[in-house]
Amino acid sequence: MQDTMPLEEMKTYRGRQEVPEDFDQFWDEQIEKLPSSYNYKLTPQSFNLPNVDCYELTFESPDKSTIYAKCIFPKTESKFPVVFNFHGYMGQSSDWATLLQYPAAGLGVVAMDVRGQSGKSQDKSIYNGNTVKGHIIRGAIEGREKLFFKDVYLDVYELVEIIAGLPQVDDKKLYTYGGSQGGALSLVAAALNPKISFTAVIYPFLSDFKRVLELGNQDEPYDEFFRYFKFSDPFHTTEAQILKTLSYIDIKNMAHCIKNPVKLITGLEDKICFPSTQFAIYNRLECDKEMFLLPEYGHEDMHVHVNDVVLNWLSGSQIALKTQM
Repeated sequence: MQDTMPLEEMKTYRGRQEVPEDFDQFWDEQIEKLPSSYNYKLTPQSFNLPNVDCYELTFESPDKSTIYAKCIFPKTESKFPVVFNFHGYMGQSSDWATLLQYPAAGLGVVAMDVRGQSGKSQDKSIYNGNTVKGHIIRGAIEGREKLFFKDVYLDVYELVEIIAGLPQVDDKKLYTYGGSQGGALSLVAAALNPKISFTAVIYPFLSDFKRVLELGNQDEPYDEFFRYFKFSDPFHTTEAQILKTLSYIDIKNMAHCIKNPVKLITGLEDKICFPSTQFAIYNRLECDKEMFLLPEYGHEDMHVHVNDVVLNWLSGSQIALKTQM
């Protein structure tokens, strides 16, 4: 099923549910609980590349999970900008060779493996309830404090703090970029940490869960969300409770917290992260923002032209594109 909402309606659509009254307070409290200093290790990697330094970063989360990231930094006497590059759902960070495009543009890059997915990060949390396939519903029956993605969002916050504190990094030039889950985490980083100064996202995931329920289960990323109701609550007696809990990780609800400029790319044929759920994010952004609509694209690789445009944005090149929103 394609999104059933007309494009003109999407342009003012803000989502099916409002932001919880204590949303900002909840996330402020979560950040206040984090340690004042972080237990991390930055291990050099011997790739014998003349112009870059490569590292493996590991750090410990409050629940004792171990979070892993690749870091590639240009060899320079000056402080350099850094791009936080986040990967899609169930995936892992890009390979070292792919990440080398960033130092070639004068940028450092940090690519975190999301815990419990395909990379090297290790998740040590324990969740009650259905955990057969997906991460969205994990912890939801226990409440917002136990949500899997709550922990991932705090991993992202810690990652930014660690990198911003490195002496070779320009902490006034920290950027985030990713697609799907990576787009969601790019927005999370900007919402939770004011050190982020620019964000580029492609078809962000984890937005407007009530709207997702309306449109139906189209692909694996949201599958366990639907499985919960099918196998645990077929009469949807807990729907209101579950949606309220999930509202604390809903990306559209974080949009008002973002102060840095945002560029968002949406494929209008997207059947996984439906365009209306992406507009719900965009229309709630209160920062400088631009949205670019690709009529022929769904939830798929955006190919060379889009990738080049994004790299130009991140490197500060003045590439001209006509905004559509």
